[in-house]
Amino acid sequence: MTPRITLICHATTRALRSATFGGDDPLDDTGRTQAQRLAGSLGAVDACWTSPALCARETATALGLTAVVDERLRDCDYGRWTGMKFQQVLLREPRKLVSWIRKPSLAPHGGESIPEVLKRVSAWMAERGRDRGHTVAVTHSAVIRAAIVHVIQADLPSFWRIDILPLSQTELRTNGRRWVLRSIAPLSAADGTP
Repeated sequence: MTPRITLICHATTRALRSATFGGDDPLDDTGRTQAQRLAGSLGAVDACWTSPALCARETATALGLTAVVDERLRDCDYGRWTGMKFQQVLLREPRKLVSWIRKPSLAPHGGESIPEVLKRVSAWMAERGRDRGHTVAVTHSAVIRAAIVHVIQADLPSFWRIDILPLSQTELRTNGRRWVLRSIAPLSAADGTP
């Protein structure tokens, strides 16, 4: 069976709704309910992985998946911005925030640069390319954007131009030599309802 990966973005949290960098919040009630409603919608799953973050682990559980934690699926390390809202960073360090968006190779927050995220995500994908069957990973939008940039070989600023919604699924396939992006869509229940 051809290896394929379904990347699931974790369900909503209070931090996500308030545009907070990083953190390790639990799912909010809406996110948990939506994920539980989608349990069983992924069909046969041969292997499941998750970020170590609580929101990713709770999403996997709500979806009815038994997942193994892999550190490489963690969110970007936002350094001193972790736990701060986007507006707070914009007010305190506007030049640094703008420089990070314009030049994703920088890490003005003292954490991880986007190329560092890309490197660990592509290493994880290289391992999964040797797996057979359907692999599911519950992770963060930054990790999914990095995977897409890697697969389509886009330039680094493209990272900021990819919108990944909570509980969306990104399908990737490989023929053993190269990965392709098959689709990005909302995760749907078995009856087709989002």
